[in-house]
Amino acid sequence: MQCPVCARGCVLAPGKSGACGRYVRNDDAVVERYPDRYLIASPISVETIPLLHFHPGAPFFQISTVGCNFDCPGCIATVTAREMRPDSPALMPLAPEEIVKRAVATDCRGIAFLMNDPLASYYTFLRVARVAKARGLMVACATNAYFTEASLAPLLTLLDAVNIGVKGAGPDGIRACGGGDPQVVLGNIRALVAAGVHVEVACMDRLDNRDDTRLLARTLAAISPAMPLQLMRYVPIETADPALEPAIADTEAFARELRRTLPHTFVFNSPGTRGLDTLCPDCGAPVVARDFYGPMGARLLSLAPGVPDDAVRCGRCGRDAAIAGPVSPPAMREGAFQGGYPFTRGLEIVESLCLAMGVREQAEVVRAFEHLLGEAMLTRLHHDIQHIDGYFGLIRHFGKALGREAGATRLTDYLTAMLEPVRQGVAGVARRPRTYYAMGKPLFAIMGTRFENHLVGVAGGESCNATLDLKGRPGRSITPETLEKLDPEVIFISSFLSNSPEAFLADCRDLGLDVAAVRDGRVFTSPVPASDFGAPKWVLGLRFIANKLHPERFAFDIEADAAAYHRQFFGEDFPLATVNRSFAKPSRLWRFQEGAARNAATQ
Repeated sequence: MQCPVCARGCVLAPGKSGACGRYVRNDDAVVERYPDRYLIASPISVETIPLLHFHPGAPFFQISTVGCNFDCPGCIATVTAREMRPDSPALMPLAPEEIVKRAVATDCRGIAFLMNDPLASYYTFLRVARVAKARGLMVACATNAYFTEASLAPLLTLLDAVNIGVKGAGPDGIRACGGGDPQVVLGNIRALVAAGVHVEVACMDRLDNRDDTRLLARTLAAISPAMPLQLMRYVPIETADPALEPAIADTEAFARELRRTLPHTFVFNSPGTRGLDTLCPDCGAPVVARDFYGPMGARLLSLAPGVPDDAVRCGRCGRDAAIAGPVSPPAMREGAFQGGYPFTRGLEIVESLCLAMGVREQAEVVRAFEHLLGEAMLTRLHHDIQHIDGYFGLIRHFGKALGREAGATRLTDYLTAMLEPVRQGVAGVARRPRTYYAMGKPLFAIMGTRFENHLVGVAGGESCNATLDLKGRPGRSITPETLEKLDPEVIFISSFLSNSPEAFLADCRDLGLDVAAVRDGRVFTSPVPASDFGAPKWVLGLRFIANKLHPERFAFDIEADAAAYHRQFFGEDFPLATVNRSFAKPSRLWRFQEGAARNAATQ
C-alpha cells in the first residue's frame, strides 16, 4: 500500500517504512513510528516561523520533532532533519494536551510546527492542532507542502497560517530533494488560499535559479497578488556549493525586481538589510520595520509613524498593507540557541568539536547531541563559546563525555600552539586600534559579548561593539550616527553570513559614513568561511584579525594555516573553494566514513 501522508507515495511493505522512515505499515493501516516526541517545545515570536504578515510580534509556541520527507542538498537543518535519531532519549514525550497547556501558560497565541517538516510527524501535528483549536489557539506551520489531497484536507480547517518552502516552480528543484511534481505544491498553495489560510512562500535565492524564481513569482501573483514571498539568500552549508551564493546587494536587487510582480517580497539571511521591511505597494513608504534575527528569521522592530497597530495600512497614503491581524509590541526574545534555526547552529558547533577530536561516525556525533540536550547544556554552550577559556572547557567536557580525552587534548594543544604567538605578539602593545565587528552590512553590529569581539581583544584591538547596548541575536542594526560616533579604525565582517569588503565599502559610501576605517579602506573579512565563530577553526580567524590589527607585528599565512588545520584534523587539505559556511563539516566534499554514515535519523 502507498503511504498517504506525502505525495512521494512510498509503497510500504508490511512492517516497513518509506523514504522518511517515520511511518510504518501495520496490517492495512499506516501509523507513525515515533509519535508525540519533541526536540523543541518553547515560545517564539511569529517572525521566527517566519511569518511577516500574520499577527506581527505575536508569541507562538514552537514544536519541532526530527526528520523530513525530503532530503534537500545543503539543508540548513541537516542535523535535526537527517542526523538526529527519532528514538533518541533527548526527545521529550509530550501529549497534545501538555503542548497546549504549555502554550497557554506562556501566553502564546498559537502553536507553530517548524524547523523540520510536519510531514515527518503528520499525525502528531494533527492531534496537537485539533486540541489547540479547541482551546482557541491559532495553528501555524512551516512546510514543503508536499501533502497528498487526503493529508491536506483536515488541515484546511485547522491551519491559520503557513510558511511554504517552495523548491521551485519547475521540476529540477523538487526532484533534487526527493519529490517529483512541483504542481503538487502549487496546487496545495491554491487550496490553502481558497480555504482562507494565510500563506507566505519562502524560496532559496541562488545564482543559478533566478529564472525559476521569476516563474514562481508570476505563478503566486496569479493566485494572490498580496502574497508575501521570502527570498532566503542562499547560505551554503553541508554539501552545498559556495559558488552559488549571491552577494547581499545582489539578492536585494533581485528582490526589488520581483516586487514589480509580488509587492511584498522580502530578503532573509542578510544582516542589516532593509529588505525585511514592509513597504507600501503604492507610494513605497515604510510601513513595518524588521531586523535580521538569525538564519531564516526576522525580528519586529516597529511600525512607521502614523501606522495604526489594529489594521495596518500606510501612514502616508492609507493603502492596506495586507497584514492579517493586529500588531503586538516586539517583546519576545528567545533564549540561547532557542527558537528556529539558531538551535541547529548550536548542534553544528558541538558537531565541529566532535569531528576535530577525531569522531568519524555519525552515531557518535548524535551521542554528543544527546548529551548536550540531556544535560540541558544549551545555555552553558552559548555562554562558553564566547571566550577562549570557556571554549577549551567545552572541548574537554565533550572529550570526556565521548571517551575521547586524547582527541580533546590534541585539539586544545593545537589551538594553544596557534594562539600563543598572538598572545605573545600583543603583550605590552602600546596602542589598540578601535575595532568594529559587523555582520553582512555596515549597520548590523554584532553583540559586544560575542566571540568575534573577544577575539578582537585577544588580537590586540579595542572592541567598539563592547560599548553598545545590543539586545538580541547575533546583534542588531544601529544608526549611521552611532557608527560615526564609534569611529572605528578597523572593521571586520563576520565570515559566516558575510559580505565582500568591496560591497561593504560601497554600502558605506551610499550611507555617507565618515569613519576612519572607511576612509583608510581598512575593512576585512577572513578568507576562510565561518572561521571567526563556532568551529575550532576560529584560531584561523584570530590570526587573520591579528594580521590586520597589527601588520607591523604579524604576517601569518592564513591559507597555509587553513591547509595545515585540515591536514591535522581531517588528514587532507581542502581547497578553499570547497569550504562553505558550515560550522561542522570542513568542506562540502567531506563525508562521514563509509559504513559509519548510515542515516541515524531513519534507524
